[in-house]
Amino acid sequence: MQESDKAYLELLRSPSLSVGLYVLPRGAADQQSPHTEDEIYRVLSGPAQFRAGDEERTVETGSVLLVEAGVEHRFHSIEKELHVLVFFAPAQGSAERKDS
Repeated sequence: MQESDKAYLELLRSPSLSVGLYVLPRGAADQQSPHTEDEIYRVLSGPAQFRAGDEERTVETGSVLLVEAGVEHRFHSIEKELHVLVFFAPAQGSAERKDS
């Protein structure tokens, strides 16, 4: 989530896992790029749309999403401020790029 660091606050980090809070305001553009780690998103509040690869889905409070490393993904059509708990495994930025 390097492009949107102001929207992301890391809460916990160990070598095998990091956890953070991602907040996007209504109508925001999610500018994140694919990550080198697997991610789990837990939507805490705010309806939106989510695209991962070729899949599109509506997300709302309580939604849980898995995004595998390297998959293009983003939130869009954010209707209300979106709060998402993000889990990276291993910790964000710690995995090597597979194309390196």
